[in-house]
Amino acid sequence: MTVSLNKARLAEATAALCERDSDLAKVVEEFGVPPLWKRPQGFRTLLYLILEQQVSLASARATYEKLVIKLDADPEPAPFLKLTADDLRGLGFSRQKTRYCRLLAEAVADGSLPLQNLRRYDDEAAKAEMMKITGIGHWTADVYLMEALGRPDVWPVGDLALAVGAEKIKKLKARPNADELQELGEQWRPYRAVAARILWHYYLSVIRPPPGGKPS
Repeated sequence: MTVSLNKARLAEATAALCERDSDLAKVVEEFGVPPLWKRPQGFRTLLYLILEQQVSLASARATYEKLVIKLDADPEPAPFLKLTADDLRGLGFSRQKTRYCRLLAEAVADGSLPLQNLRRYDDEAAKAEMMKITGIGHWTADVYLMEALGRPDVWPVGDLALAVGAEKIKKLKARPNADELQELGEQWRPYRAVAARILWHYYLSVIRPPPGGKPS
């Protein structure tokens, strides 16, 4: 079983990265060790990540919260599949995300996506299993690996905040594309997911601070 990040391992990995990279060290010095940002393992987190694709976090959260109220519980595959397309549209699901989330629910329900076993898989194998499902791409799988399974060396190159944070912190001439971000991340192995958290921490603290100040 792959080792998962906890607060102690996150702090140790952050310290190791800061010894190697003065730019990351400056972020940590100003804003502290980044949050762990954990999500529960299972269907509800993957569904939530699908909702987060290409929309604001606030919009995804609002749709998810309406779903929880509709089901009177956190979503599970069987009750989710009982909802009609009209039900889901009324909650804020687009036609595409209705399809993606139904396919996810069916795969979890019939066992073709063994979510409970993914923690036993290495990163690439777990990601490959998730990406068999239409609607789950690299970003969704990467963030699930990072935040639900706590993997320390995942590097979500499709994440906009990561690219913006890297551009600013490393003083690049332009925002890096996925290939450039992939190359940049090589220097932070085997703690790329920790480097990503540091860059996210910078982004949320400086680029997109929440109303009322810095995030906790």
